[in-house]
Amino acid sequence: MHNTFVTDAGETTSASVVLQPSCDPVSGKEFIKVLVIGSHKGVIRTIHTLHHKNFAAVWEWSPLMPYGNSGEMMSILKKQIFLID
Repeated sequence: MHNTFVTDAGETTSASVVLQPSCDPVSGKEFIKVLVIGSHKGVIRTIHTLHHKNFAAVWEWSPLMPYGNSGEMMSILKKQIFLID
C-alpha cells in the first residue's frame, strides 16, 4: 500500500489502496485500524493512556506523521482482535 500524507500547496496527492479482507471467518480474527489525530502532545498522551489501559504497547503505533496542513499530527495502529465470544 502506498500513502502520501502531506503535500505542498497546489500539489495533488494520490494513494494506492489494496483491498484485502480484514476478517478471517475460520479463525474469528480481524485486523482493525485505529487512527489518532490531534496536537503532538494530545496524540502522545492518548497513545500512552491506551498503553496504560493495556490496549496497545507504545511501540505498536506508527511514528507521528503530519496530518494535512492543519498543524496536527497522526499515528496509526493496526491491531488483531478476536471476534469469537
